[in-house]
Amino acid sequence: MPESAPTLSARWPAIAKPHGASTVVPNLVDYERTRAEFSWAQARADLDGLPNGRGLNIAHEAVDRHAAGDRRNRVALGWLSKDGTRRDFTYADLCDETSRFANVLKSLGVGKGDPVAVLAGRIPELYIAALGTLKNGSVFTPLFSAFGPEPIQSRINIARATVLVTTDALYRKKIEALRGSLPSLQHVLLVGETPSIQKLSGVRHLRSLMADADQHFTIPPTDPEDAALLHFTSGTTGKPKGALHVHEAVVAHHATARFALDFHPDDVFWCTADPGWVTGTSYGIIAPLTHGLTSIVDEADFDAGRWYSILQAERITVWYTAPTAIRMLMKAGAAAARQHAFPSLRFLASVGEPLNPEAVAWGVEAFDKPFHDNWWQTETGGIMIANFAAMEIRPGSMGRPLPGIDVAIVRHVGEDAIEVVEAPDTEGELALRPGWPSMFRGYLSDEERYRKCFVGGYYLTGDLAKRDRDGYYWFIGRADDVIKSSGHLIGPFEVESVLLEHPAVAEAGVIGKPDPVALEVVKAFVALKLGYEPNETLKRELLGFARVRLGAAVAPKEIDFRPSIPKNRAGKIMRRLLKARELGLPEGDISTLEAS
Repeated sequence: MPESAPTLSARWPAIAKPHGASTVVPNLVDYERTRAEFSWAQARADLDGLPNGRGLNIAHEAVDRHAAGDRRNRVALGWLSKDGTRRDFTYADLCDETSRFANVLKSLGVGKGDPVAVLAGRIPELYIAALGTLKNGSVFTPLFSAFGPEPIQSRINIARATVLVTTDALYRKKIEALRGSLPSLQHVLLVGETPSIQKLSGVRHLRSLMADADQHFTIPPTDPEDAALLHFTSGTTGKPKGALHVHEAVVAHHATARFALDFHPDDVFWCTADPGWVTGTSYGIIAPLTHGLTSIVDEADFDAGRWYSILQAERITVWYTAPTAIRMLMKAGAAAARQHAFPSLRFLASVGEPLNPEAVAWGVEAFDKPFHDNWWQTETGGIMIANFAAMEIRPGSMGRPLPGIDVAIVRHVGEDAIEVVEAPDTEGELALRPGWPSMFRGYLSDEERYRKCFVGGYYLTGDLAKRDRDGYYWFIGRADDVIKSSGHLIGPFEVESVLLEHPAVAEAGVIGKPDPVALEVVKAFVALKLGYEPNETLKRELLGFARVRLGAAVAPKEIDFRPSIPKNRAGKIMRRLLKARELGLPEGDISTLEAS
């Protein structure tokens, strides 16, 4: 990076903590002391374990132990339907319903280790099926409801799922024609009032099965290393990877939520992520329930007015969302947020794609509180690096490692060798020392791919980053997204963040475009805010704006305007798709993308 290009930390001042008028004492006040004293064994002791030493089961920690205690009548899930209908499930209700589902699986001969796939929107049956599957010792395999037939087929077949829970509409639209190509699938359980299933082979009415099932279920002995969760990583091309997690992961879900999301016993929590993605399972289902919180679930898609109303009416205290959603709220302006009051809202967090500094600061403008970015992956199963409630926020930074997480910046010195980079502000690959409980235990049916993730005693994340002198980590880009131009290594996130500082820009995506002289040049794709029109004058203005802030070597050489920037449902900018479209290459499957 040339000297004329100030870093994100230089352009954006730190936001001191604590911020706002909350009287709640954050969970991680003394960062260094907590890290020094923390152990995963102690974190495990914070949970109950199955009675009589029969092991550790996620569903017991999330549901049954609360249903047997003083939180029995507390609302566990507050479900808001698209049409305004509301259904509340107490911990006692959730215990009964998940036990019924576990008994349904048992009656079908589905047992320990058998994958149960769920293809549904954010409806109560999804959450009941997830927890009931875990109770039964089976493996919960969430599938995003917007998937097209090809990604559904590939994931069910890789998982060898024996059961699929879905709705009548989704079955007819996406599954029925595939049945002959899903050899492992024995049972389809349809959600709905009276689905027309009489002529459908191997299809059962879930509601009828649940009505006949016993509401009492004894969770069988569960080894902490028993398989529990199978999450597929997303992408626009290539075979999806099935990352396998075990019941021991609940220890990390519980501990990381306390540190990174600052959970307290009386919180009302809202995670906007769909359980089809790992965030929506780890922190949309498991973590808030292990803490005995009330978790709000909204069936509807994004709508700024609806979201503000939910934050206000449900008295949300902790809100976990994605950069894409924050940028969409920013499009509507802070004034829209200011039309509502959020006296209960205490902590705002974001995940999915690195959060641009402008979005962090916008949180203060709209809510009197900044958004706290954090970093993790499908493979890590839980949050690894975060901006904590009690710490100073440096906008654009991933934050600092959680207690129990050892992070390093490494560089490759051979095919199977790495060295740790000690000097601050030096770019390299982000690496984690294995040992946290939610670390994935393998890629299903791809042992070689899994083995290559570990070199020199570290898990290599594939993300490039740097660490500053105070231990804050800064994301640069995926190793395969980094742009190599005239000897410079350029992270697209830095360029995108600068473009977002311009008042006309709502979204930006940056790629490296092949160039015969420079190897690659930086090209940006920009979506504009309402009130701005794409034209050559604005294009030149944006090129100059970026050049002043980034320097000539790093700033984009080309800018194209787009109505929107392609992202997947987890909010990640699909730069490889941008590049494929720019170069006329095959796009691959795009059914995992956000609807534009």
